[in-house]
Amino acid sequence: MTPLEKVKAMKMPFAELKGVEFVEAEKDRVVARMIVRPDLCTLHHTVHGGAVMAFADSVGAAATVINLPEDAKGTTTLESKTNFIGGAKEGTTVVAIATPVHRGRRTQVWTTRLETGDGKLIAIVTQTQLVL
Repeated sequence: MTPLEKVKAMKMPFAELKGVEFVEAEKDRVVARMIVRPDLCTLHHTVHGGAVMAFADSVGAAATVINLPEDAKGTTTLESKTNFIGGAKEGTTVVAIATPVHRGRRTQVWTTRLETGDGKLIAIVTQTQLVL
């Protein structure tokens, strides 16, 4: 099974609820898309910060899963930090690209860059995942 097939086969109910679609997955890079729907927006038809953070968390978790040691039972987020740079209007497709900072025995750290389809930066998220 390829890393992308593994990610797509995982049951991630909250990612599915947000409409996250994984489009690329390798050990060193996971890419997903999410369309900014009205229910993911603030009053001003701009993606909500919580939706941005949750999107990045799903992508970072998926990246961790495909990098888990054979004997690991799973992963959970220990810490997450988001730097908001810009917004995305309703109807925009947001792309999340996760790359590794650290992949250790007990923890993994991932940076996820979120941007619009035309490359406008929305946020940068750094998260630490615990290896269970």
